[in-house]
Amino acid sequence: MVIGVPKEIKNNENRVALTPAGVAEFRRFGHTVYVQVNAGVESGFEDEEYIDAGAVMLPTIEDVYGISEMIMKVKEPIASEYNLIKEDQLLFTYFHFASSEELTHAMIERKAVCLAYETVEKTDRSLPLLIPMSEVAGRMAVQEGAKYLEKPQKGRGILLGGVPGVKPAHVLILGGGIVGTQAAKMAAGLGAHVTIMDISLPRLRYLSDIMPENVDTLMSNEYSIREAVKHSDLIIGAVLIPGAKAPHLITREMLKLMRPGTVLVDVAVDQGGCIETCTPTTHENPTYVIDNVVHYCVANMPGAVPYTSTVALTNATLTYALQLANKGWQKACRDNEELKRGLNVVNGKIVYKGVADAFGLPLNDVNELLQREEEEIDY
Repeated sequence: MVIGVPKEIKNNENRVALTPAGVAEFRRFGHTVYVQVNAGVESGFEDEEYIDAGAVMLPTIEDVYGISEMIMKVKEPIASEYNLIKEDQLLFTYFHFASSEELTHAMIERKAVCLAYETVEKTDRSLPLLIPMSEVAGRMAVQEGAKYLEKPQKGRGILLGGVPGVKPAHVLILGGGIVGTQAAKMAAGLGAHVTIMDISLPRLRYLSDIMPENVDTLMSNEYSIREAVKHSDLIIGAVLIPGAKAPHLITREMLKLMRPGTVLVDVAVDQGGCIETCTPTTHENPTYVIDNVVHYCVANMPGAVPYTSTVALTNATLTYALQLANKGWQKACRDNEELKRGLNVVNGKIVYKGVADAFGLPLNDVNELLQREEEEIDY
């Protein structure tokens, strides 16, 4: 198969979809890999490293899209890329379709095969290609939140861990999944008083067992959230519903319950956000203030630490990408239920329920489409 790795062009996105080590693995199985010039530079990988690993460097993004059967990216295509995508071309990347109707319709129109990292799902409901970036984002949420609690950043002027004789900050984390767990570990390690909320009692029991003494667990409901936000200095939204929009757990009216300078970090913003007043921002302009509450809503937080993020992402995606390349996407998805669940749009048809529901569009049976593909190949 011919694999293409374009340079990411979304604002301040410094990651790249494949490391030189990943290129070498594709080459070991006889595949051709085209990488756009300077695609890996911001992640710490020079063009020479890709060439040494066996990649062919191409000067423009148009060249990469034009020659490749499978495109590997980090973030979803943006408007300037739409017309570069060809019918039947496989795109393997984060899409988060449910948060963008424009992107969804564009991919339907291009009749591409869109396999989303974030909906590849194991039988235990874990999301293996989302986990590494969730781990990075959870840890970064505390790092960034601590910075924006500083007074020059319009925060409350509180040191997260306090000092002897001064109480530490109160950190509220909504969601006890990968993001929430990593955020709680970081905040607790810095000495903050942490409350982590979730709707799953078994999950709360587990977190209560593994977390240090400065972490409390609390069942999540509207009343508990309204009470908790009154006393919180940093609030982290860490809610994910795979392939669908996140629910608004913090409403606009709740901002009035918060103290001036409270900081909100919505890690779920690329899936619509779990805080009503959060809209996507960039690393260039990461925050804004509503009702004296600081909002940090960067949609690609791991892009700020691109070396760590790129290596972690390739570690997770490479096994799946090799299956797609070695077998072709149709057979790979028939053989592997995890990959099949990653299919969101196939040749102009939505095959993922969360995306269809988000925009009231028809849902097609992915098994029927894959069966049809198999019959056409057999014929």
